[in-house]
Amino acid sequence: MKKYSLGALCLVALVAVTALTACSKKQNVLTKSEIEEGWELLFDGQTLDKWKNYNGTELNNGWHVVDGTMQAAGDGSDENGYIVTKKQYENFILDWDWKLTHGGNSGMLYHVVENPFFPVPYVTGPEYQLIDNDGWEEDNAPTKLEPWQRLGVDYAMHLPDESLMKVNPQGKWNNSRIVFDNGHVEHWLNGVKILEFEAWTKDWFERKNSGKWENAPEYGLAHRGVICLQDHGYPASFRNIKIKELPKKNAGKKVILFNGKDLTGWQAYGTELWYVNEEGNMVCESGPNKQYGYLATRDYYEDFDLTLEFRQWANGNSGVFFRSFVEPPVKVNGWQCEVAPKGSDTGGIYESYGRGWLKQIPDEKEEFLKEGDWNTLRLRVEGDHVQTWLNGHPMVDFTDAKIGRATGRIALQIHDGGGIKVEWKNIVLTRL
Repeated sequence: MKKYSLGALCLVALVAVTALTACSKKQNVLTKSEIEEGWELLFDGQTLDKWKNYNGTELNNGWHVVDGTMQAAGDGSDENGYIVTKKQYENFILDWDWKLTHGGNSGMLYHVVENPFFPVPYVTGPEYQLIDNDGWEEDNAPTKLEPWQRLGVDYAMHLPDESLMKVNPQGKWNNSRIVFDNGHVEHWLNGVKILEFEAWTKDWFERKNSGKWENAPEYGLAHRGVICLQDHGYPASFRNIKIKELPKKNAGKKVILFNGKDLTGWQAYGTELWYVNEEGNMVCESGPNKQYGYLATRDYYEDFDLTLEFRQWANGNSGVFFRSFVEPPVKVNGWQCEVAPKGSDTGGIYESYGRGWLKQIPDEKEEFLKEGDWNTLRLRVEGDHVQTWLNGHPMVDFTDAKIGRATGRIALQIHDGGGIKVEWKNIVLTRL
């Protein structure tokens, strides 16, 4: 019989214990250091309490927990099968393990906007594509995946460096990570960064407006939204889903929304007239169709303090929309700070769908509007708190939970009926 030294026996025992520990690693838990760093579990291995149906209040669309994993039953489709977090997130590191069946197709989306107008989450939220490339092509031969549909892509926008991708065999666990840090985005796969880009740059908008999202005007614009998992008709498993929120970095930054020369940064909707006159003022004017018209910012603005000056000619029925989105071809849904003739609640807040007037102004405050002269309007929106001032006079001050959950653009309006002309200048926003 071969004899072993005490040291060798101890080494064998240590290796065995280490292997056993590795095999029995606890899943869906945070370490002490992760807790101290601010990580949050989105799945505890036992319940789906932090998740619900997309655009719903309950979770009843086939997702379930099996042996400590969150599983998609494979009953979903392009139109349904999505679950989302109950909480919204802005800047974060999102980390998760995933495993697909042969040919499996799923995805992790973020900054998803919930609204009945958006029937599916991918028209607003960017997606980290999860798919078994080889298995999918084998099952769907001779159809091949487009490069922008493959594993790890920022779906239909940016491609990863496939030379860096080390994918575990189908049916084995992989780990992915999304970093979204104030517009800087990274995709990771099994500990390696495979893709990074900057959101909302000139290049980003060119990609958005020339491909799959050309007719999805709100795609990718939100700075805040829910996290979403996709059941795309294939069983898929997830575990160790955790997120660490990162701080906002642009608070206090001033943004000049109108440069006094042209309409850079704005998009017009409708046939009404928007132009810059010889004095360097922006003008909205009714066109021959006498319909509603809008000029919306290209970007979204969440919490802000906005000031602008306006002068009304003729009718002057207009408004400043905020946290709003475009419904093609010519409609803006959201909230409006009224700009209108005297007696029509300039500085009040109106909801364009659903509830109508949220806050009108007292009759005595109508006198603060200067007809035929320049007026200064201030609009401050922070979370669910909305305040307005007209020529330095407080007009409304209230909180609203629905506004607090919303996100969107700033837009100027031309009311229908014709005969409207308003000038605008010094449109400056401070991010909060």
